[in-house]
Amino acid sequence: MKITFIRHGQSVANTLQIISNRDLPHPLTDLGRQQAEALSQTVSRTRFEHIYTSPVPRAVETGQILSERLNSPLRIEPALREYDCGELEGRGDPEAWQIHQQFVQDWFNGLRRDECPPGGETFHDIRKRMKAFLETLSAEFGETDAHFLCVSHGGTLVFGLPELLVNIPFVFARQNIPEHADLIVAEHYPGGWASLRWCKHL
Repeated sequence: MKITFIRHGQSVANTLQIISNRDLPHPLTDLGRQQAEALSQTVSRTRFEHIYTSPVPRAVETGQILSERLNSPLRIEPALREYDCGELEGRGDPEAWQIHQQFVQDWFNGLRRDECPPGGETFHDIRKRMKAFLETLSAEFGETDAHFLCVSHGGTLVFGLPELLVNIPFVFARQNIPEHADLIVAEHYPGGWASLRWCKHL
């Protein structure tokens, strides 16, 4: 069994530099739609059982483009959503970004992983839902040749997958944060999961 994770295309929230990790109406930009179209060509030779997408609008729009081009059914999967930034949601001011970036740096450094902005998710919350998602799929499809495409987010992928994919340490993930429309390919084996590709690294 394999899963190809992708980060959504560029969105309006990215260009406006707004923290938008829930359901604010920030669609893909023209570039983001082009990235999703190009991605559909990149993976066109692979048959996917299903495409799962985060419920965040920019991911859903990316997933819809892929679903239409690949003729594969699309399903909403809450586990793939971007991590919740709580009271920082909808803000783009320097103070909000400073708080956000401090948590990012601390989590990468193994600090304050049980803390988060008020009303948000901790590092451990992200890990728990991604681990549960992988376990659910592996329990049903782990010994098959099924392949799934999952549209998610940079933060969720870079905090949720390292070390769950046994050959991806956090130090490597920190140095190779997924860009828009980047690919991460994971394969299930009897002992767990391993990465076949992480962004530009095969």
